[in-house]
Amino acid sequence: MRAGRTFAYGATAGLIGDLLLGDPRRGHPVAAFGRAAGAVEHLLWHDHRGWGALHTALCAGGAAGAAALVARAAAPSRTASVALTAAATWAVVGGTSLGREAAAVGAALTAGDLAAARRRLPHLCGRDPEALDADGIARAVVESVAENTSDAVVGALVWGAIGGVPGLVGFRAVNTLDAMVGHRSPRHRRFGWASARLDDVAGWPGARLTGALAVVAGGAPAAAARAWRADARRHPSPNAGVAESAFAGALGVRLGGTLSYGGRVEHRPVLNGDGRAVTVADIERAVRLSRRVGWLTLAVCVAGRGALAARRTVTGKGR
Repeated sequence: MRAGRTFAYGATAGLIGDLLLGDPRRGHPVAAFGRAAGAVEHLLWHDHRGWGALHTALCAGGAAGAAALVARAAAPSRTASVALTAAATWAVVGGTSLGREAAAVGAALTAGDLAAARRRLPHLCGRDPEALDADGIARAVVESVAENTSDAVVGALVWGAIGGVPGLVGFRAVNTLDAMVGHRSPRHRRFGWASARLDDVAGWPGARLTGALAVVAGGAPAAAARAWRADARRHPSPNAGVAESAFAGALGVRLGGTLSYGGRVEHRPVLNGDGRAVTVADIERAVRLSRRVGWLTLAVCVAGRGALAARRTVTGKGR
């Protein structure tokens, strides 16, 4: 039972810390990990999947292993364990910063300052902002909010419930590596293959929970479930498709379609084709839905972690 309470208290405190503080402007642990992973990439890079797999194993495994050692050192003290869980949760969860960046783009669009919105958009996603008009930027923001709710909030809490502090840190390491090398650029098409596939596996449970909670919390459960069932599998990402289609149905909007990354045009399937076009006002609605999903995730994960801890306790007594 102690492990369940430790996660409950620590994850709640960490999520409140993220709500109040957001991400630090300097010295963020995830940024430090990114710099270290970049240095390892500089040493190991070859245009080969095997070298990329080694890079993934060293970086993600090293981060999770280091977190496990620190968690073990803190284990004798409940206070230290709760504090460590809180700090790790705050460090890896990015819901508040996600909402702030989305709101900043929305404010620029509302003010009619398209240039400012285009400058701000890269803080959220890798789209080519110069190729987008105001509606295109709004759609990109809503899609980014949906996808990053899964990646930056739900997935992290799910793996924290499963694996404690090492689960939190390991998931964020995998997700960061995917952002760094998992894209299909000429340099990373082979080297980043392992990071991209591992991120798909790690993100699977969080994406499904994101979809389920968007159905529950979005105010249009039938439409959200219908869009998820009909369109998620058509998305090129097995995880982003779930989050984006469920959000699209919940918000009553169309997502997907033509977009541009790094000068490369992609024609993605439309999600929730019966919905209306995204407007600037939908950015705030998406952020509110993201927050509801985040807090519901905490409740689900705390309950799940507590049930798992109780089961282990009963099993141990039975022996």
